[in-house]
Amino acid sequence: MFLGTSASAPTARRNPSALLIRRGGERLLFDCGEGTQRQLLRSTVGLVDLEEIFLTHFHADHFLGLPGMLKTFALRAREVPLTIYGPPGLRALYDSMRVVFGRLPYPVELTEIHAGDSLQRDGYRLLAFPVDHGQNALGYALVEDDRPGRFDVELADTLGIPFGPARGLLQRGEAITLDDGTVVSPDAVLGEARSGRRVVYTGDTAPSTIVETMATGADLLIHEATFTREESERARDTEHSTAYDAATLAQNAGVGLLALTHISTRYFGSEIATEATAVFPNTVVPRDFDIIEVPFAERGEPTLIRLGARPERESPAGTGASQ
Repeated sequence: MFLGTSASAPTARRNPSALLIRRGGERLLFDCGEGTQRQLLRSTVGLVDLEEIFLTHFHADHFLGLPGMLKTFALRAREVPLTIYGPPGLRALYDSMRVVFGRLPYPVELTEIHAGDSLQRDGYRLLAFPVDHGQNALGYALVEDDRPGRFDVELADTLGIPFGPARGLLQRGEAITLDDGTVVSPDAVLGEARSGRRVVYTGDTAPSTIVETMATGADLLIHEATFTREESERARDTEHSTAYDAATLAQNAGVGLLALTHISTRYFGSEIATEATAVFPNTVVPRDFDIIEVPFAERGEPTLIRLGARPERESPAGTGASQ
């Protein structure tokens, strides 16, 4: 869910950087630009008691929404613990913001992470990797574990495997013993393991071979595209990417879908899209409140849903060209 797709400054249609990844019941917020809590309030999610926030780096457009959000949580008498992740310097940043939000009634854990760190979760990992945007800037990759292969029902019937718990054990990778003493291993009825999903978020970065490596084979790559090629020199000077740069990287990495964000106020989304799709056709330029659904590979390709995170009563009429 794209809550902020503008670059350094907000526009009438785009907030600064904020991205929410929903996986099952989990909601992971990546970056928290100015106005993020209001974007959540205006969305179909609402300002829920987020349990984890991940910052890519400490430029203001990526964290200015954090102190206000922390204060709002306090005013609501939140009790649920919150963990904030970020590069080294996170604790110093947090301490400097205390004058804004004061004492908080709920526990806040600060976890400084480094490039190469891996956070193991139930069914997936979050990998932090270095990007080319100043010291300690990070990108994040959500990498799901491989899933068991498809269960062959006809073969299971032939082998006399009864319906019920026995089949469930095989699908979870455990061998079973039939009533006649026959041992059936999972590989007897399961196909090849199926890959989990891979979503990569770069934050701000110049073109980077490390990003390309991390994005290889990703279902979805969310890459910044602050400029077009006409501003290539400025992009290099500020350690940002052009739409052409991002599309070239996506092409080389063989990603499923490229989503371009962090759009400079000097451009409309259509200009960024035109440059990128000429190199990598499977590119979209989301707007605030757009959603990309990422299904398992066997169920289809990632799909952009325009304004999918806005309540119907707030969705403006005529949502044509991106702005």
